[in-house]
This record gives sequence, C-alpha cells and structure tokens, in this order.
Amino acid sequence: MSSQRTELDHLPRRLGVGALWLLIINGMIGAGIFGIPAEAARLVGDFSPLLFLLTALLMAPVLLCFAELSSATRETGGPARYVGIAFGPMAGFQAGWALYIARLTALAANFNLLQSALAHFWPTLGEAGPRVLSLGLLTALIAVLNIIGVRWAMRSLGVLTVGKLLPLLALTGFGLIELMDVQFIDAQLINGQLVAVTTQFATPSVWPTHEADIGAALLLMIYAFVGFESGLIPGGEARNPQRDMPRALLAAMLLCGALYALMQWVCLALLPELASTPRPLVALGEILFGPVGAVLVLATIILSVGGNLFGSMFSVPRVSYSLAREGLLPSAFAQISPRYQTPVFSIVVYALLGWTLAASGSFVWLAALSVLTRLLIYLACIAAMPAVRRQAPADAWQLRGGPILPLLGVAFCLALLTQVSWQSVLATALLLAVGSLLYLLARWKARARD
Repeated sequence: MSSQRTELDHLPRRLGVGALWLLIINGMIGAGIFGIPAEAARLVGDFSPLLFLLTALLMAPVLLCFAELSSATRETGGPARYVGIAFGPMAGFQAGWALYIARLTALAANFNLLQSALAHFWPTLGEAGPRVLSLGLLTALIAVLNIIGVRWAMRSLGVLTVGKLLPLLALTGFGLIELMDVQFIDAQLINGQLVAVTTQFATPSVWPTHEADIGAALLLMIYAFVGFESGLIPGGEARNPQRDMPRALLAAMLLCGALYALMQWVCLALLPELASTPRPLVALGEILFGPVGAVLVLATIILSVGGNLFGSMFSVPRVSYSLAREGLLPSAFAQISPRYQTPVFSIVVYALLGWTLAASGSFVWLAALSVLTRLLIYLACIAAMPAVRRQAPADAWQLRGGPILPLLGVAFCLALLTQVSWQSVLATALLLAVGSLLYLLARWKARARD
C-alpha cells in the first residue's frame, strides 16, 4: 500500500480560507431553509426563532470538535481520515463509504429539486424525456466545471453563493425594517431637547407552549446546520489547514445561526399563517417586493440548490480519491489529471451515479439513513479526537477545557439518536454491512496482488 501512495500525485494546495468557507456554507445552506420555517412554526410556534439559536448552541460542541480535527491533519478525506487514524483502515473505510452514500443520496434529491424549480419557469422540463435530458445536462455542467480546475470551481461556487446569500440577507434585512413600528412624536423642541423616536419590535415567545414538540423541531432544525462535514473533505488541498479550517468552519456556523433565527422571526411576524404556508420564503418575498419578489426567491432556490450541488461535486469525489490512495478502492479513483490537477475519474463516477439515481428515482429508499449516518459519523469523529490529537502538528488548533465540549457533543448526538426511526436503523445497518463486504473484497484483492 505504501508503494502505491508514493506513485500517486498529491492534489495541489490551492484552497484558502475563503474557498473553504464557500464549501462549508454551501454544504449547510441548501434547499432545507426554504421549507423549514413553516414546519418549525407548526411544531413550536413563536418559540422557533429562539430554538434556532438554541440548536446552534447545541451544535457548537460538535462543530468545535470538527474544528480541531480539521486542523490536526493535512490529508484529504475529512471524517474518513479522522476515523481511520484512530480506529484503523476498516473503520475509516466505513466512515468514508457511509458519507459517500449519504451525500450521493442528497445529490440525487437536490438534482431533482433543481430540475423541478427550473420546470416552474420552463414547464416542458417536467415531461419525462426532457426531464432526464435536463438532469444529464445539469450534471455534466457541474461535473465539467469541477474537472477543469479548482480555480474555475471556486469562481463558479462563489458566484452561486453570492447569488443565494444576497437575496436571503435582503429578505431578512427588509423584513426587519418592516417589523419596526416607528412612530414620530411631534418633532419639536421640548425643554431644549428634540423628542426621541419610539421604536417597537415584534418579540418571539421566550418559552414554548405545552403543545410544542421540541424533540421533532430540534431534529428538523439540525438539517439546517449539518452538511459542514463535506466541506472538510478536501483538507489535503488547503493551503494552511491548521489555521484556515477552523476559521472557515466557525464563520459559517455563526452566519447560519444568526441568519436562520432572524429569518424565522421575520417569517413569523409577516406571515400570520406561516405554519400552513407551503413555500414561506416565496410568500415573504411577495409581501416585501411584490410579484418580482416571489420570482426572486424562486431564482434564489435554484442558486442555493445549485451551490449545494456544486460543493458536493467538488468535495465528495475526494472521499473516493482518499480511499483509493489507501488502497481501499481501485487506483483509478486516485488518478489526477496532469492538465487540470483534479481527480477526474472520481468526479465522473460520482456525477454518473448521481445522474442515474436522480433520473430513476431509485434513491428514495436511501433517504432514511441520512440522519443516523451523520450522527454515527459525528460520534466516531469525536471519539477519534485523542488519537488524532497525538499525531497533530504543533501549530494545530486545539479545544480548551479538557473533555467537557467533546462530552457535550456526544450527549447531544446520543439524544438525537432517540428520535431516529427503525427504518433509518435498518437502512444504515444494511449500508454498513455492504461497506464491510467491499472493504474485505478490497483487502483480498490487495493481498492477491502482493
């Protein structure tokens, strides 16, 4: 295995903190935020803005653990790499395999969502033949932009990110302005002083009502914060992972927590029937900016899903690349294009699998393993921290406070596991069993070659 690693080129280190932030933020902000406000309002009502902040605080220990892990290694692979360092190649392969399949399922689902959003503007795309063709063209476009180089990929991802964040920030900002009930008392001097302006804000409920379903709402809101782990996979391409990975991760978390909470507050205040509104942000855009606002939000959905797809197409093929470098997948997955300096074969395979699943709709049964797979990966990575820390470079970023934050992260993940369905457990068990067979097959072939 070691001889194979020396024969393969490394991916060049071209990702700065901005590029890493783009990958992480697009992993976190996808399509979910456009539908979550209504369901959150249905489950916990006026308490939902504060619950978004609470969810961010509960996720913070998990995220801080990943900040240390991402700073402690200079290799590509993310969670697969962290788990492999601590528990051996089989555990690392299982983590990489589970992450790959979970992200592939999300990729297929988001391709269908993007195609459906485009069909709103061009109804012909909703027909069977044009649907499959448009999915193929979308997949090919995103794959090609990722193949032809990191610089092109990051420029494209940057445009998509600006295109989705600016409208979301505009909705939130103008919504907050709309919330202000400003009354100017007679502008005159009274005792030599100008009368002050009175400003009143709509305030969310501090405590949930007895009908609130906190557990279900918390599990729902977790969807708005997960996905950051895929942005950590290309650590081997970061210029300075020890410094830049934690910074990018924390900046993305702070932005998401503040944006989600403020947006939920605005939706509650301006949409009285939020809990029963099918597309809350589209409705909010129409209230604030008229029919143009609704179209703007629909376009934002397209850009948001596109950014999520683009980030996934960049990061996840690096999992198969990393596993191939360890001799756990065919060496073709680790080959780097001499011209473009990207893992072309890994990207093409991931794109073809995503297009096949999206076009056939056969990914739906895999959706059940998404939450459980992520939680198991989080738990495994937190458990790997002592071993990863022992081999970390001297300038790696480390948590303070001993085991307190890791234990809080473990407790949070274990609490969420109580909300997981048996369908998820069975689907994940089957996934890991298949992963074990693939690992044993790879090892058997490796021994046969030796």
